[in-house]
Amino acid sequence: MNPQHHAPARDWALTLFPFLRWRPFITRESLRADAMAGLVGAAIVLPQGVAFATLAGMPPQYGLYAAMVPAIVAALFGSSWHLVSGPTNVISIFVFASLSPLAEPGSPEYIRLVLTLTFLTGVMQLAMGLARMGALVNFISHTVVISFTAGAACLIFAAQISNFFGIDIERGASFSETLTEFMLNLDDINPYVTAVGAVTLLSGIAARRYLHKLPYMIVAMLVGSVFAAALDAFFGAEITQIATMGALPAALPPLSAPDLAPSALRNTLSVALAVTILALTEAVSIARAIAVKSGQHIDSNREFIGQGLSNIFGSFFSAYASSGSFNRSGANYEAGARTPLAAVFAALLLIAILFAVGPLAAYLPLAVMGAILFMVAYGLFDLHHIRNILRTSRRETVVMLVTFCAALFADLEFAIYAGVLLSLMLYLTRTSRPLVLDVKPDPAPDSYHYTADSRLPDCPQLKMLRINGSLFFGAVDHVQRHLEQIDELNPQQKHVLIVASGINFADIAGAEMLAQEARRRRRIGGGLYFYRLKDAARALLEKGGYMAEIGSQNVFPVKTRAIAAIYPKLDTEICRICRVRIFRECSIALPNGEPRSAERPQPQE
Repeated sequence: MNPQHHAPARDWALTLFPFLRWRPFITRESLRADAMAGLVGAAIVLPQGVAFATLAGMPPQYGLYAAMVPAIVAALFGSSWHLVSGPTNVISIFVFASLSPLAEPGSPEYIRLVLTLTFLTGVMQLAMGLARMGALVNFISHTVVISFTAGAACLIFAAQISNFFGIDIERGASFSETLTEFMLNLDDINPYVTAVGAVTLLSGIAARRYLHKLPYMIVAMLVGSVFAAALDAFFGAEITQIATMGALPAALPPLSAPDLAPSALRNTLSVALAVTILALTEAVSIARAIAVKSGQHIDSNREFIGQGLSNIFGSFFSAYASSGSFNRSGANYEAGARTPLAAVFAALLLIAILFAVGPLAAYLPLAVMGAILFMVAYGLFDLHHIRNILRTSRRETVVMLVTFCAALFADLEFAIYAGVLLSLMLYLTRTSRPLVLDVKPDPAPDSYHYTADSRLPDCPQLKMLRINGSLFFGAVDHVQRHLEQIDELNPQQKHVLIVASGINFADIAGAEMLAQEARRRRRIGGGLYFYRLKDAARALLEKGGYMAEIGSQNVFPVKTRAIAAIYPKLDTEICRICRVRIFRECSIALPNGEPRSAERPQPQE
């Protein structure tokens, strides 16, 4: 049987079931390593899942549900061997900030909206992956992600003030309203609740610094819970009024269904688009960062598909929107994970741990969760890159400040859109002003190059320019103004030679501008010429018929003497009285046999 007949079928199988690619790498040794890495991942996600669900306004167990089925599906259908999906801090605060004005957090209506949001997010991610739009994440600048994350961190601080200090603040209040209400109610701070939060915070910081082998969140939770129990025992629960979270149900993720009613879709569609952008950026960025260490190639399109399927399946298993987690993915790699089975093991072991310790969550104070989330929020500030942005780029600083302020004082989805649009606007502003340099022939012997450092004067009749940048619709006006200024400064310079080696791309608008300039130059008795025009730009000019306007004889390939072909077209009378000689051709005798001025320096090109 011809093995080539099986190749298409095998390719289709690998496309539909990408986990078949790494199945041959599974061994007894890799299973052992993946199981140990999975145990570490399950221990880390237990407190994180509870904390992030609280952050999202969901019942605590929903954070753990988001680390089960979505994590398994993303591992099986994604491209990264080490990326671990599940609940994340930024998406959690985004979900809460976007949907809490529509329904009471934690209510059945709120949960239905969240599941609808998760389903729509998954559909959009899957569609983008199938459409091979993985490169779109490259348009979301690192500055936008950093500043948006910093803004989300401030929102986390604001959202947990009530739990940390025991003050009754309306849920869903804006950042400014929360701070104002906090300042007006300082007298209502519960010292016992605050003490529990402070002890949790300090113990978590100490554990993270000195107990590197232990999950600092679990250490902080245990210390804070024991301290709260001691306060209740010594002063009485009626005096301390330390609220607790409640027991987690020891059960598998219950089946659920998103609300696909028109009103629910209308309320969540715009939010789902923002979550899609944010989640995909987060997941692909984390996968690429770890791939640099592991040496693995990441397929962004497959990662989109894996994330999309994980959220679609997750919406039917009580999971809210998930994405790649940097902490858990990094820990997964450092723990020695060999294949994506480590993420699958982590999800399965989490279910077992939930059955074992779920009832103990009844003793977990809300102040402890507030302190844990304070630590999570602090970790979101990328101070190193923020300082670099402030120090090196005014434009990036503007993008960072606008995105950060929008995250604090406007909707979070607006912050993403504002940051992305502003980044693109600044990019287009830079690219719409390509550098246009005056150049002269390189004085070096036998050189074909043109340089801006020759110190040679201008030819009275021929202007030479180098354009460094693409000729697209946004740059046409800038380049055209430069060409028109040639006539304003020296009307005798009717001929223009463009050194086009820096023009990587030209669109229809750019081609039409060049053809129009060529016609205008001919009308005034001159010409437009190109040296080293790249193949892509030339192909567009020829395909659109613009080359007929410019003239193929006016386009000179690399290592040709363009000046030698242009020089006979210059006005000999102007050349006769010219006191400047920058070309080799300037030494050639005039048609009537009269030599050019001997006072001029030795010509060069």
